Amino acid sequence: MLRILRGLAHKYFSDEEAVILFLILVTGTVFVIWFGAMLAPAIASLIIAFILQGLVTKLTKLGIPEVVAIVSVFLVFLGILVGVTFGLLPLIWTQLSNLAGETPRIIGELQTYLELLPEEYPQLISADAVNTLYQQVSTEVGHMTQWLVSFSLSSIPDLVALLIYMVLVPILVFFFLKDREVLLSAIGRLLPPQRPMMLQIWHEVNLQCANYVRGKAVEILIVGGATYVAFKLLGMPYAALLSLLVGLSVVIPYIGAAVVTIPVAMIGLFAFGWGSHFIWVMVIYGVIQALDGNVLVPVLFSEVNNLHPVAIIVAVLFFGGIWGLWGVFFAIPLATMLKAVFAAWPVKDYVPPPTVGES
Repeated sequence: MLRILRGLAHKYFSDEEAVILFLILVTGTVFVIWFGAMLAPAIASLIIAFILQGLVTKLTKLGIPEVVAIVSVFLVFLGILVGVTFGLLPLIWTQLSNLAGETPRIIGELQTYLELLPEEYPQLISADAVNTLYQQVSTEVGHMTQWLVSFSLSSIPDLVALLIYMVLVPILVFFFLKDREVLLSAIGRLLPPQRPMMLQIWHEVNLQCANYVRGKAVEILIVGGATYVAFKLLGMPYAALLSLLVGLSVVIPYIGAAVVTIPVAMIGLFAFGWGSHFIWVMVIYGVIQALDGNVLVPVLFSEVNNLHPVAIIVAVLFFGGIWGLWGVFFAIPLATMLKAVFAAWPVKDYVPPPTVGES
């Protein structure tokens, strides 16, 4: 066993830079797990600044002074933040409350549909199974409604924290954009002067993760906005709430679209019944999903190295289990970072020492 461990250490950790990088990765992971909730505003600000930096770089390449580019991008960010906070979030909350209020009617219509199943398909489903399913659905919906009411009554401390974040995050984003070079230089002084492997990993991760995160943000806006316009024109109830769900569903490849299709279909069915209007809703929704997967994704992520679907699903499950929704959102960038680390990690062939008696 000792000989195997010595061989692994020689193969993967014989380079000083590799040892330092390994310690940085372990320390950073432990730090985020333990202090992530406490430093959530700083981490969120860093991510937002990372996304906005691409737009600043493009403006500076067009000949715009860096200070003007930073201020312009920051003002756009403030405008979006104010619009989301005072425009989108109240609308979403109103529609969510209205949906909770209409839950009894939806449950009643669901019971009507379920009671018809044993009559039309007696060999596939029984009345007892329908009653059990109805009771389970009613219980889960009741829990969700109760949670919504309790959340609205106990959310004052969370609102205070949200107001604090709304002040802190823009300030931190501005300084991260303004003093980007100073901060990177300060971090660079803590690292070894000769770090070719770290620079290679940094350039790869910066390129891949930046393209992915910025592209995913644009994809969410386009898909969510197109869905909202389409649902509004079709008279779909809860258009803002559903378009938000559809926009966020693109974060989880292969799974998100399938999951969000269920509430879209259920609300469309309860609103319009089995008819041409419902079919049009589902057709338009399917067209948006098809254009997203076959047109928008190839355009936005043409420079991003594709990961195997199994790797994506495993990354979503693993990082989502550790960090929740944020882990799901950044699962692919984190998997890309690990891929870059493994690709650049120095590996030396291990030559075992001669055994006793060998010349």
